[in-house]
Amino acid sequence: MTKTVLVTGGAGYIGSHACKALANAGYRPVAYDSLVYGHKEAVRWGPFVQGDIGDKALLLKTLADFDVSAVMHFAAFAYVGESVHKPEIYFRNNVVNSLNLLDCMREAGVGRIVFSSTCATYGIPDEMPIRETTPQRPVNPYGESKLMVEKLLYWHEGPHGIRSAALRYFNAAGADPEGETGESHDPETHLIPLVLDAAAGKRADIGIFGTDYDTPDGSAVRDYIHVRDLAEAHVLAIGHLEKGGESLRLNLGTGQGYSVRQVIAEAEAVTGRKIPVKESPRRAGDPPALVADPSEANRILGWTPKVSDLKTILKTAWAWHQR
Repeated sequence: MTKTVLVTGGAGYIGSHACKALANAGYRPVAYDSLVYGHKEAVRWGPFVQGDIGDKALLLKTLADFDVSAVMHFAAFAYVGESVHKPEIYFRNNVVNSLNLLDCMREAGVGRIVFSSTCATYGIPDEMPIRETTPQRPVNPYGESKLMVEKLLYWHEGPHGIRSAALRYFNAAGADPEGETGESHDPETHLIPLVLDAAAGKRADIGIFGTDYDTPDGSAVRDYIHVRDLAEAHVLAIGHLEKGGESLRLNLGTGQGYSVRQVIAEAEAVTGRKIPVKESPRRAGDPPALVADPSEANRILGWTPKVSDLKTILKTAWAWHQR
C-alpha cells in the first residue's frame, strides 16, 4: 500500500521539490498550502489541499481523508528582514500554527514529522564549520521561530510519541534539473536568483553587502545546497523514522563555502554575461561565513549531496530563469 505524506508548504520552492522526490520514491505526497507564497502550478505530483496550517478542522479532515502516515513541514514565513519588523506574524504563523499541526497529528495518530529548520538557528556561530552541537543563538525572529519549533518537537516526543527529524538547511539554491519546478519568490531575497536577474537585465546590478569581512576576498561566504539534494535528504529522513529510528537534528550543507564574489564570477561564466556589481556596507547581523559540517547526515542517513557543486546549481537555476 502506498504511504501518504502530508507536505505543508507543498506548493513552495523546497516543498514542491520534496513532493517530486517523494513521488519518485513511491510515496503519495499531498501538498497542503495556503498559496500566500506558494504557486498552484508547482503542485504536480499528488493531490492538493488549499488551506492554512492554523485551520484545525481542515487539517484534521485532510489527515483522515488521505490516511496520512507522516508529515513534512515546510509551511512558514521566511523573510529575515520582515521578521525583525513584524515579529508577531512570524511567531504566530511559524510557531503557533506549528503547534496546531502537532495537535492535529496527535489527534489523528500520526507520529512522524520531518521539519524544515535552518542554519539561522545558530545566529552568529562561534565555530566553523558549524556542527549540530554548535550553540543555537538566533539573531532574528525568523531563526528564533524555527528554534522554538525544534523545541516543540523535542517536548512532544516523550508524552505524545511524535518522532521528528529537524533538518537545518544552509543556503538552498538551484532548480529541478528536469525543469519541472524552481525558485520563484516575491519579493526575491536570495543571492543566486538575484544574481541571475542581474545577468538577465531584470535588475540594474547585484549588491555586495560587506567587502571587508575576514574572508579570502572580503565578501561573505555561504554554503549552497542544491534543492534536489535537500529534497532527497527529507525522503531519507522519512525512511529513517519509518524504520523506528530515533529523532534527529541534522545540518544539511556541503561543507564547502563560496563567497558572494565567487558566486557572481561563476554566474558570469555560466551565463556568458557581465553582471554589474554595487558594493555596499555590511548589513547588521550578517555573519562573515556560514558553512556546515554535514558529516552527521552522511553517517546517519547515508546522505551525500550529488548535484550541489556551484556550477550545477547555477546552470539549473539559469535554465529555470530562462523559462
